[in-house]
Amino acid sequence: MADLDSALIREFHATREYSVKACESLELEDYGLQAAVFASPPKWHLAHTSWFFETFLLKPFVSGYQTPDPAYGLLFNSYYNAVGKQYPRAQRGLLSRPTVSRVLEYRQHVNRAMLGLLAEENHPHRETIRQRCLLGVEHEKQHQELFYTDIKYSLFANPLYPVFNSKPEKQSANASKMQWRKFSGGLFDMGVDDGQADFAFDNEMPAHKVFIEPFSLANQLVTNREYQEFIDDGGYTRPDYWLADGWATVQAQQWTQPLYWLDVQGKAMEFTLYGLRERQSDQPACHLSGYEADAYANWAKARLPTEAEWEFAAMQQAFNSGQETNLHPQAVCSDDASESLLQLYDSCWQWTASAYRAYPGFEVSAGAIGEYNGKFMSNQWVLRGGSCVSSVGHVRPTYRNFFYPEDRWQFSGIRLAKNL
Repeated sequence: MADLDSALIREFHATREYSVKACESLELEDYGLQAAVFASPPKWHLAHTSWFFETFLLKPFVSGYQTPDPAYGLLFNSYYNAVGKQYPRAQRGLLSRPTVSRVLEYRQHVNRAMLGLLAEENHPHRETIRQRCLLGVEHEKQHQELFYTDIKYSLFANPLYPVFNSKPEKQSANASKMQWRKFSGGLFDMGVDDGQADFAFDNEMPAHKVFIEPFSLANQLVTNREYQEFIDDGGYTRPDYWLADGWATVQAQQWTQPLYWLDVQGKAMEFTLYGLRERQSDQPACHLSGYEADAYANWAKARLPTEAEWEFAAMQQAFNSGQETNLHPQAVCSDDASESLLQLYDSCWQWTASAYRAYPGFEVSAGAIGEYNGKFMSNQWVLRGGSCVSSVGHVRPTYRNFFYPEDRWQFSGIRLAKNL
């Protein structure tokens, strides 16, 4: 247990530090940006992740704990109704107070109290504290990824197209061509059981038997060049490729190409966290909605994989989630071509054809913690894998991400599937 606790404290330290480090390139004015209801300001992310530790660990398990400001319980509660009321999500960008410096002081206050709590080896609720701290760390890693996707969307609203990170983007050469990998299918154990892994969210549980027919998957993601061919062939003007709700969304939103694609003085450009760049044809097409992914698959005479197929295939690949954040998905180089599936975790989340629902035998946790995932299991689609801005060590083959099929501000792309 002592080794586990030491590892958890190190992970707590590293995760809390990275959230602040990720903001280093921001100007002070950027901390309050919120260009849409679904995108939260950087300052709010920094405060909310501290509120999570305070609410679910410090207040219940530290005798006499005092928050710096009781109002934080309202301002930084995201959606936990069992905890209390929440400040309106659409108005988070109006919170000029507390200031950035006060939020950073709040983080330090929570850090000190958490380290004190984790040092209490004889605390009567030691195991619950350890499990909730681990959940808090993984929760903060989710918000680290949301920080990148949210700030990108908010900066894009500025016609100056501000640069978030001025470091040169890695460029790939000699890109490889997409190939198909066959899988025999069969009966397999999908998901995980409690205690089976170092950590898993409740929506990954429990493990259960799933039968899969033989299928094939594309070894890499759909590229910008391939997606442009779909556009050139009338992809956004042909309703026969689209689900009814998808076609209605295309008409209502006037979509003609992926989010962040721009035509500037005759050049094909793309807004990235590195600024406005010339579009790279061999990089993965990203920031696509589930509707766009499904329409492209229909056009390509293929389909989206189910989440069971994706997990079945991913379980047969060497797993490495230790990639460094790159801020934009990269092309597959020709020397990467092998029998393996590529770009599983380091480029774009991959839309599946599966609705986000509970696994057989799923049980919602008691209390406010039970609101973490369970209440969102409606009207959303599952995405699998990871993205270029996923936190190191956060993703895994069983991880279930989920968004509404019209959402496209996340780094989401397409991996095709076919029946055999």
